[in-house]
Amino acid sequence: MGLGKALNEGLKHCSNDWVFRMDTDDICTPERFEKQIKYIEENPEVVLFSSQILEFNNNPNDASVVKSVPVEHNDIVQFAQKRSPFNHMAVAYKKPVIEQVGGYQHHLFMEDYNLWLRVIGAGYKVGNHPDVLLYARVGNGMHARRKGLQYIKSEKQLLDLKKKLKLQSPLYANMLFLARASFRLLPASLLGKIYNTFLRKKV
Repeated sequence: MGLGKALNEGLKHCSNDWVFRMDTDDICTPERFEKQIKYIEENPEVVLFSSQILEFNNNPNDASVVKSVPVEHNDIVQFAQKRSPFNHMAVAYKKPVIEQVGGYQHHLFMEDYNLWLRVIGAGYKVGNHPDVLLYARVGNGMHARRKGLQYIKSEKQLLDLKKKLKLQSPLYANMLFLARASFRLLPASLLGKIYNTFLRKKV
């Protein structure tokens, strides 16, 4: 079926306007939904947001790496030009908005990033909760596996989408594509070190 189609099928069975998402092997903090509901009440114009997350391999008690995302709308829009600005497993969004922009679409490894760009491109207000609200299981070596020709093809699809939405200049979009595609060609051991050293924060 593919991840995009599976996620859209799940959305069909959601009866409320707001959808809260997580993966089956992740662990919410006890206050996740309380804090996210309060965030919705305090930010009625926001249609999509996630939170900070802690990543772990096998034991959540050993979680020591934070995957952080910007909190304010303008910072998120800028961040989205380079990297996915939401943590998908901790995201909450308005179902009608997701449906209005076309839902999840097939985009290997990047169905979520594709969707976020279309929501931002449509002019909707977005945000992120500043607290860690979820422990995410990443598994040993997950980051190091994000490489190869298939990922480069997905990067090209991402480039085409950014150009279509006019979220950045063609020159800047092409430069980012070359940088991200080159990243996918690095040896797995080096790729994993870069993820953990530069794209994550120790706690």
